Amino acid sequence: MVAAASPIEAERAWAAASLNGAATYPGLEELLAHPGLDAVWLATPTSFHADHVIASIAAGKHVFYEKPLALDPSDCDRAIAAAADRPRQVAMVGFMRRFDPVYAEAKRKLDAGELGKAFAVRCVAEDPVDPDGFFVRFAPTSGGIFLDCCIHDIDLVRWMLDAAEATSVAATGSRIMYPALGACGDVDTASACVAFAGGRIATFYVSRTSHRGYEASMRIVGDKQALDLGAGVPRIPLTLESGGSRSTAGQVDFFERFGEAFLYEARAFIKAVQDGGPTPLSLADAREATRLACAMRDALKVG
Repeated sequence: MVAAASPIEAERAWAAASLNGAATYPGLEELLAHPGLDAVWLATPTSFHADHVIASIAAGKHVFYEKPLALDPSDCDRAIAAAADRPRQVAMVGFMRRFDPVYAEAKRKLDAGELGKAFAVRCVAEDPVDPDGFFVRFAPTSGGIFLDCCIHDIDLVRWMLDAAEATSVAATGSRIMYPALGACGDVDTASACVAFAGGRIATFYVSRTSHRGYEASMRIVGDKQALDLGAGVPRIPLTLESGGSRSTAGQVDFFERFGEAFLYEARAFIKAVQDGGPTPLSLADAREATRLACAMRDALKVG
């Protein structure tokens, strides 16, 4: 880590004190001019992703960017075109769940034929209740619950099903706990169903209203076996028994569940830079995930 950038003064002060002598800058343009910079890691708001990826590529840098690539496929296309002009530069999207040991093992079993032909996938993504309502303030620029919260599951399903072609999308949702989301047309609870070529179906349940903590889970059904991943993972492996009941502490956030995956993802990006590519995930993967999330958002609007 040689430099960091943020338009927020308090964040720059934190970086100067915490990042072992890294230079600090007020914006991406200044960061890209840092002498000897090789690669950029973008953890900027979603609405800036495409433009920041394009600027980083134009500056001759390798670039990692958090999901999603953009809020609509046309902006994804702009970034893809910029990357095509610089094929020696590595550009990788942050779908870190592909690097989680649990999901990676599920993919291995699928590829080995242990489940047979997978024909149904069910995904659940639940964020804990947020008394401060941070995401309500973020929602107007997030692209909506499917682009913000469901995008990882969309990518995982495409990965598990070997990039099968999506043929139709349906969605519904509600905003009961956070009615303020109505101002930007977002919801706090939603469900979507995607049909894929070959008769395969995936369902997605996504919510910001969990009373038990964070959870990301998946069930894959094949004609030989079925597989459940990630359901009921406790914060620590401890169960309290008292007064005739049992209780466990749920996970606080995605960092607790996917801490390892973030590390393995970072290593994969660095290896791709050192080896000259390719990356484990393509910009085309990122575009298709955005396209499906946008289709879910459109289906939610029209019913």
